[in-house]
Amino acid sequence: MTPKLTPTQMAWRAAQDIADGAYVNLGIGFPEMVARFQPPGRQAIFHTENGILGFGEAPAPGTEDWDLINAGKKAVTLKPGTAFFHHADSFAMVRGGHLDVAILGAYEVAETGDLANWSTGPRGVPAVGGAMDLVHGAKRVAVITDHVTRDGKPKLLQRCTLPLTGVACVTRVYSSLAVIDIEGGRFVLREKLPALSLDELQSLTGAKLLTPAPVADLIAPEL
Repeated sequence: MTPKLTPTQMAWRAAQDIADGAYVNLGIGFPEMVARFQPPGRQAIFHTENGILGFGEAPAPGTEDWDLINAGKKAVTLKPGTAFFHHADSFAMVRGGHLDVAILGAYEVAETGDLANWSTGPRGVPAVGGAMDLVHGAKRVAVITDHVTRDGKPKLLQRCTLPLTGVACVTRVYSSLAVIDIEGGRFVLREKLPALSLDELQSLTGAKLLTPAPVADLIAPEL
C-alpha cells in the first residue's frame, strides 16, 4: 500500500507557507483544517465568503454557536478584531484583489495550472460557488488534494477532463504524496514522501514531473 499523508498533515504542510499577516481564504473540505496550524510567531487573517474576517479555530465539540459559521457551514470561533460584513462586501474583497492566498480542494489540476473543483454529479458540490472568484481574485492560489482518486487514477493531469473552475490559476499543489509547483505550464516537484521513489510518484501522476533541483523529503508530524 502506498504511504501517504493524512488530510490533517496536508493542511499542516500548507500552513507552513502562509506568511505572517496574510489574508487567507480556505476552501470547503481539507483546506478548512489549515486554520488549526499557525506556525509559531505567525498569524494569518482568515476570510470566509459569507462575511467574516479574522475568525479562529473550530470550537470544541458541544460548544458551537451555530450563528457563527464559515462558507462550508462549519462552526468557527472569533478572535479580537473579528469583522462581520455583507456577502456582497465579502466578494468585493475577493474580486478587488485583497486576498493574499486562497487554498482550495480539487478534483483535478492540470500542469498548466487549470483547476476543476466542482461537479454536477450526485456527490459533488452542486455549483462552482465562490471558487471561480477566488481563483482569479487571490494573489496566490494553492490546492490541497489526494494525489489520486479513490480508484487510483491520477488527479494531476496534462489537461482537466471536468468542468473548469479557473484557467492557469494554481501555482502550488499540496498532495498526499508531494509538494508540486506549477511553473511555465509544467509540474515541478519540490518535495515527496521519502518512502516513495521518483518513478513510483511519476506512475501516479498524469503528467511529467520536472526535477530541476534536488527534491526535499516531505515530512509532517503525527497529528
